[in-house]
Amino acid sequence: MAVNQITASALVEQLGGQLRGDDVTITSITSLQQAQAHDISFLSNPRLRSEAIASRAGILIVTEKSAEALAGRSLIVTDDPYLYFARVARLFHPRPQSKAAIHPSAVIAPTAQIAASCEIGAHAVIGEHCVIGENTRILAGTVIEENCTVGNDCIIHANVTIYHGCQLGNRVELHSGCVIGADGFGFAWDKQKNEWFKIVQTGCVVLGDDVEVGANTTIDRGAIENTIVEKGAKIDNQVMIGHNGKIGAHVAIVACTGIAGSTEVGDYTVIGGAAMIGGHLNIPPKTTIGAATAVSHSIKESGYYASIFPLQKHNDWVKNAAHIRHLHVMSQKIKALEHQLAELNGNSSNQQD
Repeated sequence: MAVNQITASALVEQLGGQLRGDDVTITSITSLQQAQAHDISFLSNPRLRSEAIASRAGILIVTEKSAEALAGRSLIVTDDPYLYFARVARLFHPRPQSKAAIHPSAVIAPTAQIAASCEIGAHAVIGEHCVIGENTRILAGTVIEENCTVGNDCIIHANVTIYHGCQLGNRVELHSGCVIGADGFGFAWDKQKNEWFKIVQTGCVVLGDDVEVGANTTIDRGAIENTIVEKGAKIDNQVMIGHNGKIGAHVAIVACTGIAGSTEVGDYTVIGGAAMIGGHLNIPPKTTIGAATAVSHSIKESGYYASIFPLQKHNDWVKNAAHIRHLHVMSQKIKALEHQLAELNGNSSNQQD
């Protein structure tokens, strides 16, 4: 249930932290710039400390270190203000609950098992032998093909497509336009006919508990084995995950990333936006891959990896690019010069002897 207002002391009693200053009544959470007397805001980036000092917020969520500069203000002191902010925001804006109703325009196969507590939106389609768990919301225009399983407390937003046989755990959230379980890109070349022959994709997609998938993201089904996204993984908008891949638990993948087939990404890995990751690779747990990084081979040791060419003026880039094109020739010249230098040094040493 949404909170309309709450005192700072009640908030601390519920979420933890340490209250300093007056016990303020809080009616909303907002930014440092827009906050007013009954609003709560937060400071997690020390570079914004001056904005926090100038803020009209009734109370601020801060670290112990930042609290010193804000003495005399009403504060909630905590180790992680950003996480605390997220929890406060959830109190004021909880996830909508199922209405436990089926819209008359929904099309549901007679063999589908739909929990009575589910909400099925207008023009949704649910195929044969599907099983939909308790309190799950399937919103307008979504299509769930035959033999799919959707767990409890899931939210499937409008116009999502889930292909046949896919399995979703509990509390999964799929945003509009995402496609789960489309065919992987698998073809064999037929030399006799001089054309591609499509490989049947017989696996499915398995999403673990608490997985969230962003708008217009696609996760392909496996060719033989399943494509797996393990519990707690968070996948942003417009991400592509190829067939037979395995995304570990609590991985975070930012928008526009592409991961080719049969690649395994270890638990707690973070992948920056627009990263391009090749197929049949292994990325170890707790690895960070920078935005726009191209990964063409497996990573053997966890760490922070990036291959971004720094931003520069166009004229400078053109000059540097000209040198980059000739790196191989330059390398050969350097090797030749080193060889000549070694010969000269050798001759000089022989003469001294």
